[in-house]
Amino acid sequence: MAVSFERYGRLYYLDPGDDEYNVGDRVLVPTETGPEVAECVWAPEWVVEDEGFEGLPVCGGLATPEHLERDAVNRRRRAEAKLVAKKLIKKNDLPMKVVAVDFVDSGIDFDQLIVIYFTAPHRVDFRALVSELARSLQARIDLRQIGSRDAARLVGGLGNCGRDLCCATFLKDFEPVSLRMAKVQDLPPNPLKISGACGRLMCCLKYEHPLYAEFARTAPAVGEQVALEDGDGVVVGHQVPADSVVIRMSASGATRSCSLAAACGARQLYASRATSSQVPSQPRKPRTRRRWSEAAEPEHPVPPTAGSSC
Repeated sequence: MAVSFERYGRLYYLDPGDDEYNVGDRVLVPTETGPEVAECVWAPEWVVEDEGFEGLPVCGGLATPEHLERDAVNRRRRAEAKLVAKKLIKKNDLPMKVVAVDFVDSGIDFDQLIVIYFTAPHRVDFRALVSELARSLQARIDLRQIGSRDAARLVGGLGNCGRDLCCATFLKDFEPVSLRMAKVQDLPPNPLKISGACGRLMCCLKYEHPLYAEFARTAPAVGEQVALEDGDGVVVGHQVPADSVVIRMSASGATRSCSLAAACGARQLYASRATSSQVPSQPRKPRTRRRWSEAAEPEHPVPPTAGSSC
């Protein structure tokens, strides 16, 4: 089964155990700070153990009215803390932006803990802010600075594709993404077109990169000559999702789409035909250097000098 703490938020998978749950039920999810209330968005179903679902935490059962009341109080405390933090940041004129607030009502060494996640262009001295927040909220304060990608994960939103952000739904770890991946996929090097909501390169560029890299390794390059059954042609484009290439025929000038397997065979046919049509050249004789003693006598010998004997 899958649950979510926020509407349209990240999905967390649980082991339902022996109980039955329906979509929309409020259930208890075990966390480091105790059970938390979440909504069931995916009813339990049987899966194969080899699909990566082993070792899931077991659902704590349906939430009781006491759990629901505690969850509502914690939500109000988070909203209050976020509002107070924004006011105090504006009062102290700090270059900080509050992204999310988490409230923990009990712990081992504290009674109430408020964790505030924020973004800033550089390191910020917020020691005075922590003191004011602790006095205003009557709780222990923990300020954590996060990056732009983590901020997009917490806030959520819609990507260029119109769907929810991958980092806010199912993506667990951020893998490195480079501009070279966009070039391999023939995407424009415009940051506005290949950047996500966080301002960095879109994480989805990593998804199809192995497919494009394998296609570029096996497919004929643009401008390469190929030989088809009805004539020769030149590769003018690639269609990676369709696993095909676009070829312009040399005789008629028309363009046609050809599968990758046929294009690779046509390239090999053209290369073999071009190799067989070449006439082997005569090998050149190696040039050797001879010493002066082994060289032939000069045509005009040097006349003897005076006093020498002939």
